[in-house]
Amino acid sequence: MIQRLAALALAAALVAPAAHAAPAAPKVSIASFAQLKTPLPYPYDEKADADKVVAAAKAKAKRENKRLIVDLGGNWCPDCRILAGTTELPEVKSFVDKHFVFVSVDVGRFNKNLQVPAHYGITQRLEGVPALLVIDPMTDKLLDEGKVSALSDARHMSPQGLADWLAQWAK
Repeated sequence: MIQRLAALALAAALVAPAAHAAPAAPKVSIASFAQLKTPLPYPYDEKADADKVVAAAKAKAKRENKRLIVDLGGNWCPDCRILAGTTELPEVKSFVDKHFVFVSVDVGRFNKNLQVPAHYGITQRLEGVPALLVIDPMTDKLLDEGKVSALSDARHMSPQGLADWLAQWAK
């Protein structure tokens, strides 16, 4: 009897719908960041009202049922500019646009717009930039807690590794 129940449970597990998995990352067309178009972008509007920009992006993400990514950084930061250049590659841009609302916020030299990460419980100095806040706009919950500075050393990753990191947060 126990063997029969085990066999039924196994059969049910095999036909049950699979758990939601993140979509596969796009295949990146370059192997090295040296292949990025130069000059690399300056993605941060140093005069923007960060609170308004984030609120608008969050509302858009909610409407479109996408995750929100808030990219905290500065135009002085090479890793931030590498992230921006990589996300402008057509295959990465299309993936990001399909799965996320992506907004950049200038944090100066870690002395500006720090109310944005503080809203998500990050009140200590950022460990590095870019720092990406991956947010569920429906609950306003930070999803990548403890990993927000994972791309702060982007230049030592590969373009594909960067795309893979982003893809893990897509829904």
